[in-house]
Amino acid sequence: MPQLRIPTSAQEVTDTTKQAASWFDTHWQNWLTHGLQIILIILLALVLRTVVNKLITQLITRMARSHDHREESRLGGLLANHGVVNPERRQQRSEAIGSVLRSMASFTILGTAALMVLSALGMNLAPLLASAGVAGVAIGFGARNLVTDFLSGVFMIMEDQYGVGDDIDTGVASGTVLEVGLRVTKLRGANGEIWYIRNGEVKRIANMSQGWATASVDVQVGYKEDLQRVEDLIQETAEGLSKEAPYDELVWAPVSILGVESVAADSVMVRIEARTAPGKAPAVSRALRQRLKTAFDLAGIKVKEEAAAVATGVSITSVDPSPPSALSDPTSPRYRAAEPIPVPKPPMDDPALQKP
Repeated sequence: MPQLRIPTSAQEVTDTTKQAASWFDTHWQNWLTHGLQIILIILLALVLRTVVNKLITQLITRMARSHDHREESRLGGLLANHGVVNPERRQQRSEAIGSVLRSMASFTILGTAALMVLSALGMNLAPLLASAGVAGVAIGFGARNLVTDFLSGVFMIMEDQYGVGDDIDTGVASGTVLEVGLRVTKLRGANGEIWYIRNGEVKRIANMSQGWATASVDVQVGYKEDLQRVEDLIQETAEGLSKEAPYDELVWAPVSILGVESVAADSVMVRIEARTAPGKAPAVSRALRQRLKTAFDLAGIKVKEEAAAVATGVSITSVDPSPPSALSDPTSPRYRAAEPIPVPKPPMDDPALQKP
């Protein structure tokens, strides 16, 4: 290691100054070149990042437009998922996708610019890249579940498989979606419990809040009832229900009578279905059953045939299937054995019993 020595004479000071000036004159061009190169790399990275973010913002804006917009691009229409997502859901999903895309673009652009700056400074990137590759492999093996959860969350958001407020069944748990993250989905169960489900563990999803639902009702009537009259009454009652508030907005299609579902000795089961708003099938089914019960009572339609009390003029009485008890027969040995033991009578010649 060279030792620093303070010049002690004017000649040494002059020689040292000349050497420093010569060294600076030799290297200032390299400094200027590398400095300008680094500044240019940083400026280009910032400009490219701004342009990419602006393009992503325009894409997200086009995705968030209404599906009946004539100038909507094919990509925006594809990601919009026509007929399923309302404008609020489209806006939320677009913002989530835009945030992910901006983060990925910024990480890629700024990371590449940092490596280029290090290369311009004269650093050997081969050991750094090799170390980064080994570290990446190690992290990939150690955090493979985290990567799987992240990628699954990205595709779930992009494909709009579910959103906040949806009732879903993930196989491992079911409930109402409270929060959708890139790694974990938060659900509120039917009993109030909160489920935290890793996105990578979800193999199937049933979304009960998208599209429409089906309200299925089985109506039981007596075996001897006129089925055509029953179907007419059901149709009339269902139409009246679909015109009442708030069911006029919940029932999306006319109620269809599928026909006889089953036949028993005393009743017939008729099945009806109605297309309803998502998640409103139970409410519509309960209201329809209540209206049908009232309509059947007014029309005198029985839900089950009553058993005949008299058949062919002979009264039918109930018979006890159990065998008679032996204690009920006074002549049986068991009846006699159960009798109380009589008290012996005193003899008549007892002085205690004689009258004075």
